[in-house]
Amino acid sequence: MTKVLVATDKPFAAIAVKGIREVVEAAGMELALLEKYTGKSQLLEAVKDVDALIVRSDVIDAEVLGAARKLKIVVRAGAGYDNVDLAAATARGICIMNTPGQNSNAVAELVFGLLVYGARGFYSATSGTELKGRKLGILAFGNVGRNVARIAKGFDMEVYAFDPYMPAKVIENDGVKALGSMAELFGACQVVSLHIPATAETKKSISYELLKSMPQGAILVNTARREVVDEDALKRIFEERPDFKYLSDIQPTINAELAAGYPGRYFATPVKLGAQTAEANINAGIASARQIVDFIRNGNIQFKVN
Repeated sequence: MTKVLVATDKPFAAIAVKGIREVVEAAGMELALLEKYTGKSQLLEAVKDVDALIVRSDVIDAEVLGAARKLKIVVRAGAGYDNVDLAAATARGICIMNTPGQNSNAVAELVFGLLVYGARGFYSATSGTELKGRKLGILAFGNVGRNVARIAKGFDMEVYAFDPYMPAKVIENDGVKALGSMAELFGACQVVSLHIPATAETKKSISYELLKSMPQGAILVNTARREVVDEDALKRIFEERPDFKYLSDIQPTINAELAAGYPGRYFATPVKLGAQTAEANINAGIASARQIVDFIRNGNIQFKVN
């Protein structure tokens, strides 16, 4: 019998696990759970006899993949998959998938939670600013970017986007102005929201030059990945531009330094919160189970990322 393991240091909600179990068992497969594990050794032991694996932000490296002798597929419940060693998986013939779109609205709503908080001076006694009429730049126009654009229109913002992998016509069909480069996006927009993955190409791609070019009253929102922002550049911009704010659900490595040195201009949540809603939790978990069943039964690799 095909065995599916849900290995989550930070568990799915109970209702999500119930939905996963229903999908897996209806397909005649066995479901096993490893929740709130406290050490890698527990994960290594649990994967030894499984055919499929569902994870969240859990690190699936070459050692874990090597211990999983029967493993055929890993599904990362969420959009990002940099916690999985793709090269090691590919070498072992293991399919890696994500679940794009399942937490997109949750992340987009958090963008505006952060934006309103930042624009209103972190809810202090001082006067804040409004988002209406401000230019919002969206870097990468995938599922999350589209949802950010949708919400931004409700705030009556001017919405722009740049995505090197998407034709301008597709962006503009959504009522968003397509720009031709990152430089153009940062130079035009007072607010920029990041939705790019952490890859060799994108790491530290948010440079000093880009940040410096942003208009007065600049706000950078990062609900993507820590590594895409050059932290030396970020520190330099904070020192040079008292009008600059940085809002994120990923703490940079210089979190303590920024929090102490730039109160009222910097905010990061204690943990990554983009996908942390009940709805996203359920959607991504059940989607993972369905993708595994479809892969095992039909060989469907639609969401394969390696």
